[in-house]
Amino acid sequence: MLQSYYKSPNRDFTLLFGDTFELLPKFDFHFDMIFADPPYFLSNGGISIQSGKIVSVNKGMWDKSKGFDADNDFHRRWIQLCRDKLKDNGTIWISGTYHNIFSVAQALTELRFKILNVITWEKTNPPPNVSCRYFTYSTEFIIWARKHSKVPHFYNYKLMKAINGGKQMRDVWTLPAIARWEKSCGKHPTQKPLALLTRIILASTQENAWILDPFAGSSTTGIAASLVGRRFLGIEKEIAFVEMSKQRREELENPSVRMNYRSKLSDLSFLTGKSLSNQVDESAGFYERNLPFS
Repeated sequence: MLQSYYKSPNRDFTLLFGDTFELLPKFDFHFDMIFADPPYFLSNGGISIQSGKIVSVNKGMWDKSKGFDADNDFHRRWIQLCRDKLKDNGTIWISGTYHNIFSVAQALTELRFKILNVITWEKTNPPPNVSCRYFTYSTEFIIWARKHSKVPHFYNYKLMKAINGGKQMRDVWTLPAIARWEKSCGKHPTQKPLALLTRIILASTQENAWILDPFAGSSTTGIAASLVGRRFLGIEKEIAFVEMSKQRREELENPSVRMNYRSKLSDLSFLTGKSLSNQVDESAGFYERNLPFS
């Protein structure tokens, strides 16, 4: 049995410290949903603007391209491992930019996934283009796909319609990048906003669902899952980010912090009662029987 690095007191949030390629094959468990924010492979000497200053976009060796064939192989390998851990009616969400998203889409198709949507996340506060020779980069993409072409998936159509003012929600979401209050424990260089992950989770899972993030980073996926009554397993190989994830989840043990976070996420205003409970199941025993980690 694998040893978890951290479990939250109510056991809705579990972290594994290590490499996804090594850890995923070591347990047999199936998830309702997977969210993955893999390397975009854009740490190749470029620059951007942050808080009015020119900064390097290099984030670490983990984000450096190893060449066309190696990058494509990387995506095929981790997506195959995730496919093996997804329930037959489960779905996967994968974020990216033009640097990696086409490779991801090709890998999904090769591995027999059915692509459902490609969400365009339009940022309300993108950094300006430094060179002034291109259009400002203001979007990212999130592919949503299900495991089998003929096995129905879950989609919370009514909730998404309600969030969108009574109209069908489109595949273009206008949401801000991370806010200052989301960086209370530090900032991950590719951290996604809670508003984005909350909507993804609400759209494609039911209460108590199991969610996997194979590249957890600072575990925004897990924080969002905890806020809406889902259960999370995150895998991360950088110890600094594992510790940051732990601290972020520990913050939620403070009821005032939890309520403050919920108040800032407009999509949660459409949830009531048990959906906003801090309890993910009627008993911890159910959780212990299903999660293969000590």
